[in-house]
Amino acid sequence: MKNFALTGALLLSLAACGDSQKPDETATSYTMNTEALKGHVTTLASDEFGGRAPGTPGEELTVAYLEKAFRDAGLKPANGDSYTQAVPLVSIETKDAPEMTIKGEGGELKLAYRADHVVWTRREQTDSEVHESDMVFVGYGINAPERGWNDYDGVDVKGKTVVMLVNDPGYATQDPDLFAGNTMTYYGRWDYKFDEAARQGAAAAIIIHDTKPAAYGWMTVDSSWTGPQFGLVREDKGTGFSEAEAWITKEKAGELFTMAGLDLQAMYDAAKTPGFKAVPMNLEFSTHFRSDVAHMDSRNVAGFVEGSERPDEVFVYMAHWDHIGTDPTVEGDGIYNGALDNATGTGGLIELARKYASGPKPKRSVLFLAVTAEEQGLLGSAYYAEHPLFPLKDTVGGINMDGLNFYGPTRDVTVVGLGNSELDDALKAAAQAQDRILVADQEPEKGYFYRSDHFELSKKGVPMLYPNSGYDHREKGRAYVEAIVAEYIEKHYHSPSDEYRDDWDLTGAVEDLRLYYTTGRSLIDSDAWPNWREGTEFKATRDAQRKAD
Repeated sequence: MKNFALTGALLLSLAACGDSQKPDETATSYTMNTEALKGHVTTLASDEFGGRAPGTPGEELTVAYLEKAFRDAGLKPANGDSYTQAVPLVSIETKDAPEMTIKGEGGELKLAYRADHVVWTRREQTDSEVHESDMVFVGYGINAPERGWNDYDGVDVKGKTVVMLVNDPGYATQDPDLFAGNTMTYYGRWDYKFDEAARQGAAAAIIIHDTKPAAYGWMTVDSSWTGPQFGLVREDKGTGFSEAEAWITKEKAGELFTMAGLDLQAMYDAAKTPGFKAVPMNLEFSTHFRSDVAHMDSRNVAGFVEGSERPDEVFVYMAHWDHIGTDPTVEGDGIYNGALDNATGTGGLIELARKYASGPKPKRSVLFLAVTAEEQGLLGSAYYAEHPLFPLKDTVGGINMDGLNFYGPTRDVTVVGLGNSELDDALKAAAQAQDRILVADQEPEKGYFYRSDHFELSKKGVPMLYPNSGYDHREKGRAYVEAIVAEYIEKHYHSPSDEYRDDWDLTGAVEDLRLYYTTGRSLIDSDAWPNWREGTEFKATRDAQRKAD
């Protein structure tokens, strides 16, 4: 990676971070506050940082800001004498707006790039082609033997193109006894579906976009799956993945199914029925596109406060520092500033680091981990989970922050995955001290538990909390917050308009940070080893991990 010179504005910002906001040496403990948090957010989400995409000048500025903030707070570097952990990434970018072509007895259908579809490859190759591949509708594209469900049963899709629905049959039926009912399981996630298609040998895999079960509109698909797509560097150079992966709009899917002599709604109904069998579409799929391939080392940034009694045991606070970057093809403002997502969480991580570093000294060590490439598939956290700086068996648990409260204090605390682990008990006690209650995820069908960095550590057994902002505003009530959140998701999520605004109220964010501090501190200064609860998919891994220890 090139080293980019720091601009004058950034140097001033770093100076402020290191001096005027440095914890008072004479004070017993630093006080987290809205002005300091605002300073982090406005700097990280400024146009100067260009949307903080990995491998860009924005990464250089962000990593420099975090390193200096951690150093000035008094954290020790977590990777030997370095605050950074190299994360080897490959960037693969689809070029030249490729078409998709579907042929059948009913004629030919051409799909336009970005308007009708987005397509890419995870293979490290500059030329990708799928030519006249037989198409098969595989329902939700799920193979879950423990649930007695296999959409690939009785069909060989090697070399073929599979077409799938987003989410899972539980959401589609709202049957609590089917998968997890309204709560999305990992089988409903797009990354699982593409991976399973590859395991089945499909040449291409296409997901039909549907806003409600996907939990985001086509604008998010367009912004997230165009431009450079990052992945971890693999020994096989990605040859284990399908040749092409894609999303198509529901409107074009309707035309596609009509062309196949099928009714899309009828296929929706069939796919959610136990015993569903894949349906050959009697169509042929073709696409050909060029990709730019580049390798780079992005970086996680990590510092820690050493424990006074059990320094080898660690509690982790984490947040992703990256966002989508800048799209030069967008007319007007093409900078995806990522103020809420996730300059707020990154700023909160710095504030918690200052709080812990200012004393009193914790009994266990506390790791502050800012990870890269979350927006590209949780890559920084996945790399850390495979190459931890502290052994995972010695990691007591953690809290992930991905978007803080920007509308003021609430009576409640949303917990994504509430009931999954005994960490809930510590959070509940801390919330009660603030006269607040814990509530479950308001939209479990959207699968938020699988969409942020805590998931990568969870898969490895480490109990993780993913608390989010509450909805019941202390003064203005629930409807006030719901309207603000709905507007953000509709207009600003993964959009250039996710910028800091002067009408943001960060007092609720600071209240939440104090909650996270109290929660973590209660475990850090104890000898407790919280675990996943019975029935969760991670408990067996943790049990084996702790038993081996």
